[in-house]
Amino acid sequence: MRHIVPIFKREFLGYFRSPVAYVFLIAFLFISVSLAFSRYGGFFRAGVAGMDSYFTFFPWLFLFLVPAVGMRLWSEEKRSGTVELLFTLPITTLEAVLGKFLAGWAFLTLAVLASFPMALTVGYLGDPDWGVILTTYLGAVLMAGGYLGVCTLASALTKNQVISFVISLAACAGLLFLGFSSFTDTLEGLLPMALADALSNFSFITHFDAFTKGIIDPKDVVFFLSLMGFTLFLNVVVLER
Repeated sequence: MRHIVPIFKREFLGYFRSPVAYVFLIAFLFISVSLAFSRYGGFFRAGVAGMDSYFTFFPWLFLFLVPAVGMRLWSEEKRSGTVELLFTLPITTLEAVLGKFLAGWAFLTLAVLASFPMALTVGYLGDPDWGVILTTYLGAVLMAGGYLGVCTLASALTKNQVISFVISLAACAGLLFLGFSSFTDTLEGLLPMALADALSNFSFITHFDAFTKGIIDPKDVVFFLSLMGFTLFLNVVVLER
């Protein structure tokens, strides 16, 4: 597994060789902060020193941000023909998949943690529960990895970045909407209740909510890690075939 680090460096630094990465980071921070301070977020209206109104929109922001980051991971390699060159090197498919995934995850983690000065400001102005804030950051990073696992798999299925983005968006939207009761009620009208309830447990929101309350539930951590592991396994299978 020694080849993972060179691939990680190549991919991670590749984000910053063009202005795209900086545009992404600035846009993510601007939109997330704007939503928190908007009338929908109600940051000031809440009257509480906390980051709840900020993290509320993360599942929706990730729905668009993560597919935009992940769509190029493999589709660009296929389009340019460098995927054949990559696999002529003395590396395994698993090493290539892990290196690319970890680079994308690190970039998303950087985007999430870039908002930490806002948390410090909240701490300066009030007395927030730092346990809840740090736990929510952990949940956001894990959720970003879950989103990226799905998007990486979609990117391996096609060499067209637009198609990769659309597939990623549709798949992630499905996993997002499973957490809404109205969507679950619709499923219960079409599927057996036990199956509909089981499907609702695969929602990003269902497992992220506990983190926003300061609770690190092992089943939520296992869900995100299992989703990453399963999608990366399928990614290896798709590339090897």
